[in-house]
Formats: sequence, C-alpha cells, structure tokens
Amino acid sequence: QTTLLVMASLLSALYLSWRLMAALDFLYPAFYEIADIGQHIDEFGPQNRYKRGFEQTTRHERETLFAAIAAAVRDQGRGLEALVYKDADGREMGVLLRPPEIIHLRDVARLVRWLEIAGLAALAIVSFQIVFLRRRKLLLPRPGGMMARVAVGVGGMTVAIVAIGPRDVFYAFHDWVFPENSQWFFYYQDSLMSTLMKAPFLFGYIAVALAVLAMVFLWLIFWASDWATRRAVAQRTG
Repeated sequence: QTTLLVMASLLSALYLSWRLMAALDFLYPAFYEIADIGQHIDEFGPQNRYKRGFEQTTRHERETLFAAIAAAVRDQGRGLEALVYKDADGREMGVLLRPPEIIHLRDVARLVRWLEIAGLAALAIVSFQIVFLRRRKLLLPRPGGMMARVAVGVGGMTVAIVAIGPRDVFYAFHDWVFPENSQWFFYYQDSLMSTLMKAPFLFGYIAVALAVLAMVFLWLIFWASDWATRRAVAQRTG
C-alpha cells in the first residue's frame, strides 16, 4: 500500500506542478532574463534561413508567442499554424512556425495529453488509497519517512543522469517518446521555435522549477494523507 501511494503521489505531484507551471506560462517571463533569451534572439534571429526579422520583435511579443505555443500544445496543437510574429510597430512579419515544427509540437501535444491523463489517474488512485486506509484504520509512515524514500530514488536517478550525460539522456528520451523518423531537433538557424525558447537550455530551468514545485506538492500530499489516516485511527481509539 505504501509503495503504491508513494508512486501515485509522486506522479500526482508532478501533474499538479505541471498544471501550475502551465498557468504561469512555465515562468518564461522570469527565465527570459535569467537565460539571456533576448540576447540569444538578437544573435540568431538574423541568421534564420527561412524567416526574417524575428530580432525586431519586442519582449512582450516573444512572451505572447511562447504563451500561445504552450496553450496550443495543451489544446491538442490547435492554432499552431496561425501564429504570426509582429515587429515593435505591430506590423506582421510572417508566420512563426514551419511545417516540421508544427508536426513536432503536435507530437508533443499528444504526449502531454497522455501524461495529463496519467496525472489525473494518479490523483484518483491517491484519493482511493486514503479512503481505503481510513476505513481500515491503517497508518502510513510519517511524511518525512516517505519523502526520504523519494529522495533516495530521485538522488539515484540524478546520479545516473549525470553519469550518462544530461544531453545524451535528453536526446535518448526524445528518440524514445517521439515517432520514428520524426524531426525533433532544430538548429537555431532553421527554427524560430528553438530560437524563441533557447532550446534546450530553457527546458533545464523549467525542469528544475517543476521538480521543486513537485516536491512541495508531494510533501502536502503526504502530510494530508498522514493527517487523514491518523485522524481516523484517533477517532476509533478515542
């Protein structure tokens, strides 16, 4: 019971973290400065082989475009082909995404949809587990003990990723989850999407933020589970 609860709680925490980050546009406005995205766009915008003038967009326009891509990905990829970018005077400069980028983002949208379904299922499992434990008057390990189990697992995974190499893991993950022969790697000179996101560097910042938030949500889930089960036992013995 405890192992199942820990696994379901971890997936639930990641899902809640993802939803919160999505509501905050994955903190793109905050990471814009930290990751030097503006300078990156100024450097690679003029080098794009297919699109012109992206370096003339404002920071607000870039944040708007990122938010639109993120929203489209969570809406099964709808509207990606209609995204355009504008200069500081509001003049339309061109269509943002090329067909290979749209195909990739729709692949991402399908993956996100299944992950969100898995997150909702995990939340349902956690709720069922708490009800089951309350009715059986069973106690869980303290939240600190369960967090320690998670910390050992996460620590081991982190060591493995560092040993293998974060870039190799990143590439292997993409090869594994996306359809065979589908393009997911884009040079900055070929993709305004990659330039806008300063991929994959931005993803590193987002991953750290997701992990930190997930640990907060996980602690809250463990605390709520512990409180609910111990309260049931206390009521029985009282």
